[in-house]
Amino acid sequence: MTLATQIPNRKANARAALVDMKETSRLILSECFRQFGIETVAVSGLSADRLKKEKFEACVVKLTPGAETVMDAVRSSPSNNRMVIYGVGGSVQDAMKFSKYGINAVFNEPLERQTALKLVRSTQMLVLHEFRRYVRIPIITEVDIAIGEKKFKATSKEISSGGMSLKMAETLNAGEAMEVSFALLTLPRIWVKANVSWRNQAKGTFGIRFDQQDERRRKIKQWVEAYLES
Repeated sequence: MTLATQIPNRKANARAALVDMKETSRLILSECFRQFGIETVAVSGLSADRLKKEKFEACVVKLTPGAETVMDAVRSSPSNNRMVIYGVGGSVQDAMKFSKYGINAVFNEPLERQTALKLVRSTQMLVLHEFRRYVRIPIITEVDIAIGEKKFKATSKEISSGGMSLKMAETLNAGEAMEVSFALLTLPRIWVKANVSWRNQAKGTFGIRFDQQDERRRKIKQWVEAYLES
């Protein structure tokens, strides 16, 4: 079964900029985004200037040193500062180098159609502004975890007003209490109490729920609501 027969085409109502993508990658990404009604636009040369002035709902950029200029242009643009940013790189560690820009998701290289399609499917509602159906925001940032005297570092995968999903090498127990610390774009570093709500040991992922008695979580809720309403 081909991509074209898996998902019906929709009328394009959002645009994603493909920044300095080689032809093979551009074709794969264009095909994947098109399945969800997202038009792709190849952007090269003075890409930072164009992303500052022209409205896009998403952009895809390779996680190389030059990406910082592009991401800075996106996040400082009045019309694009909430744009969904996809990185193209080898690992989450590549994305962490640019964590202050709030990368939402990463396409691993070499690009594969089915893997890329799965990632676009999981994030396309955020690009299309269908926020009532999308209550979790995919975002990659470093999270500090304190459990008593023990300190850990994890990487966020998604965040909602009630909790986060994360990934790290160490295994935590369900129900374990902790305090987490992280920053998100316009949200300065924040500390909040939480508990492990689920874990997937095979994938090294787990979820935490913010402590409802911790008043600091209200700042997270306000940030999530502002992000989805912008």
